[in-house]
Amino acid sequence: CHAAIGPAGRRRLPVSGPQVQGTIPLWWDQGSREGSPSVSASMQGYAVRPPLDAVSSGGDVPPRVDVCIVGGGFTGLWTAYYLLLADPSLDVVVLEAEHVGFGASGRNGGWVSALYPVSLDTLAASHGVAAAVAMGSALRETVVEVGRVAAAERIDCDYHLGGTVIGARTLAQVQRAQAGVTDAQRWDPQVQWLGPVEAAERVRMQGLLGASFHPSCARVQPRRLVDGLAAAVRRLGGRIVEGARVTDIGDHRVTVSGGAVVTTRHTVLATEAWTATLPGRKRRIAPVYSLMIATEPLPAAVWDVIGLAGRETFADHRHVVIYGQRTADDRIAFGGRGAPYHLRSAIRPEFDSEPKVFADIEATLHELFPVTAEYAVTHRWGGPLGIARDWHPQVSYDQVSGVGSAGGYVGDGVAATNLAGRTLADLIRGVASPLTTLPWVGHRSPSWEPEPLRWLGVNAGLRLADWADAEESRTGRPARLGRLLSALTGH
Repeated sequence: CHAAIGPAGRRRLPVSGPQVQGTIPLWWDQGSREGSPSVSASMQGYAVRPPLDAVSSGGDVPPRVDVCIVGGGFTGLWTAYYLLLADPSLDVVVLEAEHVGFGASGRNGGWVSALYPVSLDTLAASHGVAAAVAMGSALRETVVEVGRVAAAERIDCDYHLGGTVIGARTLAQVQRAQAGVTDAQRWDPQVQWLGPVEAAERVRMQGLLGASFHPSCARVQPRRLVDGLAAAVRRLGGRIVEGARVTDIGDHRVTVSGGAVVTTRHTVLATEAWTATLPGRKRRIAPVYSLMIATEPLPAAVWDVIGLAGRETFADHRHVVIYGQRTADDRIAFGGRGAPYHLRSAIRPEFDSEPKVFADIEATLHELFPVTAEYAVTHRWGGPLGIARDWHPQVSYDQVSGVGSAGGYVGDGVAATNLAGRTLADLIRGVASPLTTLPWVGHRSPSWEPEPLRWLGVNAGLRLADWADAEESRTGRPARLGRLLSALTGH
């Protein structure tokens, strides 16, 4: 390890150990306030904490349960939580291959947002205006619901409802952002366009020309939220078995590595990107990687330069997705897309670390906030998120097979998983509610193309986003490539 000199001559803190390799998310390294240990062991090539209930040959897996939930991330845990709240007599078990929050739930940017990967205009065209209104309202209410549960269950996860500010830094971005705000205000009048002065009162990005502001977004420390939620599920009587790798799911049965079979009344598939690793489901979800970095804690004088005094989450209106937050300990946690999709939906530990993408993300952070170039990046990490072919999340439950599922959040899942969990709890119990009529219930996305077309298409979409941003920077006009990108992705 070595110390580097920043551009203003400030001696940067040395960075060493696994953080540089991109294997440990900041959230894991900070540990949990719910009593779970910090990172301390290696499993399946990842640096992770040990599972709480490690199993051997399925020995701790119950042979029969009312509800078996496959996946210990937000979708599975929220489903278990609301089921047990509604009916404490249910025997609910969550099976997790690694540890709770191992996937996107423990690695994400910590945005609890009402953002949805399908526009409400699109939902209105396919399901009617009332359905689109209901979906938007449900998502906004969910942002508040996550905070309510965190308070009620005393989950200290740094929840703060500060909204999200998305900067426009080129004339093309201004044009696209203003059109987006006009569309969004049809569904949520609280969405605002901020002129340069108003925008700078919230965030002072380099070259800021304005910003859109969406109030329905909170910041969290996701590892602490997922661990706290798991603790709440256990307090309510649910069982969570970590280290239990599911190899197959059928009608009223779940098979675990080692041969154990669980007979169920109801099964919930809550595996998001890892859905593609299960038999017969490889083309249902494409695992696409998103990578993140985190800085050392920044002093107050730096925050006076950057802004974000309201703890807003932030991004800008480029085509390549970026996202950031001011953490509770005054770091910037910042991420973006751009890592390649891997042939045949492969998911491997080494894919979490793409040095060129990390370098691009760090350069983008310095471009937005030049003052950050003087401070060390202490953590680099990544992981896959799940994308359906039409970019449309779904919640479903089949009464005959007893199998329910939810997923395909396209990276907007921290809030949507809560809504999905409440919806699945109603569907499983046979309760008709406003949630069970939302337009994502029963949605069936088309399958992804077979390989190598899937590999070519997904990676072409990633490159087109880069090229569209380059075109806009060069011409100052909205990119023609943007229309091609929409056609290719179906989004």
